[in-house]
Amino acid sequence: MTETARAAGARVRDALAAAGCDSPRVDAELLLAHVLGTSRSGLLADPGRGLTPAEASELARLVARRERREPLAYVLGEWGFRRLVLAVDGRVLVPRPETEVVVERCLARLAGRAEPRVLDVGTGSGAIALAIADEHPGARVTATDASPDALEVARTNVARTGLRVELREDDLFDGLPSGEWDLVVSNPPYVRADEIAALPAEVRDWEPRSALVGEGATEAIARAAAEMLRPGSALVLEVADGDAGRVAELLRGLGYGDVRVTRDLAGRERVVEGVR
Repeated sequence: MTETARAAGARVRDALAAAGCDSPRVDAELLLAHVLGTSRSGLLADPGRGLTPAEASELARLVARRERREPLAYVLGEWGFRRLVLAVDGRVLVPRPETEVVVERCLARLAGRAEPRVLDVGTGSGAIALAIADEHPGARVTATDASPDALEVARTNVARTGLRVELREDDLFDGLPSGEWDLVVSNPPYVRADEIAALPAEVRDWEPRSALVGEGATEAIARAAAEMLRPGSALVLEVADGDAGRVAELLRGLGYGDVRVTRDLAGRERVVEGVR
């Protein structure tokens, strides 16, 4: 007997709940919608639709991956970030809502600048760079990463979106690309090695360690940007929960002015910025 979308959704929800997934109902609906080529609202509109054998097999394959706590974004192969839908896999971090606040602060700092030069350090999937290019069409955006694998994903997303972003392989500890920038932005590795064990399984076991864990990255970027930013231009950094005060003092000590801290959607102090 053919299983209906409603029955499949309930079954997958229960399986994901048993596996310890935080949002089993939403995950089940997104997986089912992906397999059926529809949306979550489309599932509600046609709950009696039957799954073909091929669809049932594909759903089972994807659910098995999610049951192992592989991030839903990797299972789906794409994830939404602001106005974009980006390709993502295990070579890059999953774009997160708190990073959308970083983009908001960048756009605020770029307001009134017709063709600003923007540098995104440690771009990963290209989420920040591409969102800025999308929402500030005049921006000339360069994005760097030390990982060739991450840059392959970013290159896929540049092609996918058709946005103008220059990609470069550079290690942030070697300094920033030469030139004067109107904005430097980064979501650098900021998880301490002793914090890894406490992270959710999706992060701890699946996301690239080099993009998560790092010491000194924030400081290296702040110091290098102080030499490369045009006068009156800004550095915008995503920081660890509880670290905003320290980073704000770091920026003041390096001579940045107008240092501000912005909270993310969960109310955590997540973004620190300052002006050269």
